[in-house]
Amino acid sequence: MIRLIFGIILSAAVLLGQGSDQSDRDHNRIVALENAWNEAVALKDSAALDMLLAPELVYVEYDGALMDKAQYMAAVRSPVVRPARIVSESVMVHFYSNIAVVSGVYRETGLKEGNSYALRERFTDTWIRRSGSWMCVASQSTLISH
Repeated sequence: MIRLIFGIILSAAVLLGQGSDQSDRDHNRIVALENAWNEAVALKDSAALDMLLAPELVYVEYDGALMDKAQYMAAVRSPVVRPARIVSESVMVHFYSNIAVVSGVYRETGLKEGNSYALRERFTDTWIRRSGSWMCVASQSTLISH
């Protein structure tokens, strides 16, 4: 009986350890995808954004503008705004099976219509895992006054 209980405890510990490793990998992957998104926006890289964002993306800009994927990508490609630096900080990732909800603070500096700008926003992104890959399906940001 003791061997059986010990075996169950050992098996549970191994399974929990594997789950933790997978959770760590998923967490690191989502944070890397968030950083890749920032870089893709800074570089106006439509191909990278296309891989990161789901076709049904719902994007709510800090000013309340609602965009689908095509509208968001057109806004990113606009020559009016030229981001110089984009970083995320205080990032937290929460998993719900094949869904990850990410929140944090987004800082962006650059030029808009030839003038310097600096934004600080709180964001929430929702990612889903499809066929082993993560894609963002929803994003919302709120401007944080300085």
